[in-house]
Amino acid sequence: MNSPDLSALTVVRNEVDVLAALLPLQQLAGQGQAMTMIELGCGNARLARDLLRQGLVSQVTGLEVDERQHAKNLAQPQDGLAFLQASAAAVPCADASFDLALMLKSLHHVPLPDMAQALNEVARVLRPGGWLYVSEPVYEGALNEVVKLFNDEGVVRAAAQAALDAALAQPGSPWTQVATHRFDTPVHYASVAEFEQRMLYPTFADHGINAATLQAVRVALEPHFTADGADFTRPMLVRLLQKTR
Repeated sequence: MNSPDLSALTVVRNEVDVLAALLPLQQLAGQGQAMTMIELGCGNARLARDLLRQGLVSQVTGLEVDERQHAKNLAQPQDGLAFLQASAAAVPCADASFDLALMLKSLHHVPLPDMAQALNEVARVLRPGGWLYVSEPVYEGALNEVVKLFNDEGVVRAAAQAALDAALAQPGSPWTQVATHRFDTPVHYASVAEFEQRMLYPTFADHGINAATLQAVRVALEPHFTADGADFTRPMLVRLLQKTR
């Protein structure tokens, strides 16, 4: 696989651009061989929906463990997109079913004891030669300084990277790492209220917000907000693995 030119992709608004730079999606789609894909921890499946609309993949199965998000996904059907309520550690799909697996900011949400099993499950459902695209937030930056006041992910983000390292290093590993790429993605909040709704009270987690924490977050946010809202960048690290056997 030729090394792609990612030099222009330092600030990325749509991660489809990174995925398309790393993988021959357009070439395969043009040949009528668009990939089948599974996304583990799909959330609202925005990127998967974009890939389908652009014809860059032919079929997507989205796994989501959060019951409320899963219900929202089912209420917004799209051709080629199927949703399952399931965890990454127990994928209800047959062996060698997919060409591509995506984990977008989801590996660090897998419970620590299940991370290795989740990667084993990905290997099981990928066809030989298939790819695993893992995109994880980096534990740094101004936004992280605010978020860690109520949701410190330092341990789980490090554990996600360690799980990938261990999967690559295990004897007889089916994986080869073929690319890495670091970039920043812009994040905008129109108001403090929007930040609180999106970050403090997500449907998939209870951060146990109390009055003191809420006040600390508001104080930390204040210097970042203007009349137009607040703009941050979230540093991201992509690791692309290929199943070689």
